[in-house]
Amino acid sequence: MADPIKIPDYEEEPEQKEPQPIDRQSAKKEHVGFFREHPSAKWVLSLVAVALIVGGVFIWHYYSVRESTDDAQIDAHIDPISARVSGTVLRVLTEENRFVKAGDLLVELDPKDYEVAVQRARADLAEAQANAAAANVGVPLTSATSSGQLAAANAGLTAADREIDAANARVQEAQANYDKVAADLKRMTQLIHKDEISQQQYDAAVAAESSARATLLVARAAVASAEGRAAQAKAQAESAHTVPEQIRVMQDRASSALAQVERYRAALAQAELNLQYTKIFASVSGIVSKRNVEPGQVVQAGQPLFAIVNLDDIWVTANFKETQLKNMRPGQPVKIHVDAYGRDYDGTVESIGGATGARFSLLPPENATGNYVKVVQRVPVRVRLDKGADPDHQLRPGMSVVPTVFVK
Repeated sequence: MADPIKIPDYEEEPEQKEPQPIDRQSAKKEHVGFFREHPSAKWVLSLVAVALIVGGVFIWHYYSVRESTDDAQIDAHIDPISARVSGTVLRVLTEENRFVKAGDLLVELDPKDYEVAVQRARADLAEAQANAAAANVGVPLTSATSSGQLAAANAGLTAADREIDAANARVQEAQANYDKVAADLKRMTQLIHKDEISQQQYDAAVAAESSARATLLVARAAVASAEGRAAQAKAQAESAHTVPEQIRVMQDRASSALAQVERYRAALAQAELNLQYTKIFASVSGIVSKRNVEPGQVVQAGQPLFAIVNLDDIWVTANFKETQLKNMRPGQPVKIHVDAYGRDYDGTVESIGGATGARFSLLPPENATGNYVKVVQRVPVRVRLDKGADPDHQLRPGMSVVPTVFVK
């Protein structure tokens, strides 16, 4: 059987304990400071604080004179090689990733059609030259002949005018003779009625009057004939006065023939150029990339065949934040860390872009719509590698780099 629970008697007073004496030496020892126990600790903390301050100043100074970005890559000129004429590819003389020099033959097209075009252009030129020579010979001949005709016509007109004057003078003479003979006949008629003259004298007067009348009629006919010849001479002279126009027409024909010669000469030059374009050469030295041509393929003018990367002219395009451009200037030195090789190259800031990258994007932001969120923009900065920094051409366009610009 369990023992009964003993309930304490609360009326009983608790047992009083006597106060213990205070150990003042131990209390004093407890209140002694850490730095008194470890006097060298304050010097350690002071040195740590100074080191932190110096380190902070050093870090601030380090980053205050440098601007860096990892949004950067190597760029270079990529020259497209395309066909300038249409044709069938006969040979392809290079492969991708092969180094070629400027002027090396890359592709050869079938030249037969262009050789025929050159021969036809030469024949057309020869025909045009012959026509021009004939036209040029006709100009002096026409000039000389027409000038002679003009001189003869002018002389004939002058002679006709003089002949008219002479005929008119003969008419006047014949008229005077007729008037005298007619007057004599009138008197003889009066005298014959009075039987004062003989019949023979009267008959002589009648014959003289008839002869004078005939002479007058002949003189008048001569005047009319002379006037007709004068009209004909005048017409010939007027026709001959078109000689300058005829000469001008011949000269124009000669000039047109010479123009045709120049036209066919240009056509021949173009045909010869097209024949030369059947051989496609490298325009620059570099690495061949993006080969898009095979033997037997029919290519069109302007069709891209290769791309040549010119490794002699490379640079870095670094997209810095707009807040990093405050102290950035062309000519400042740059350290370029290339991720692919883990080494640094020296360079110089060449130029700063004229606009942010967003302005050249396919869909630039339209802040006027009201949906405006301020975003720090990036500006492309071109960094030129120092001359001779990459003699082995290890750098390739598109490689990621981290440029650091020393702005102070």
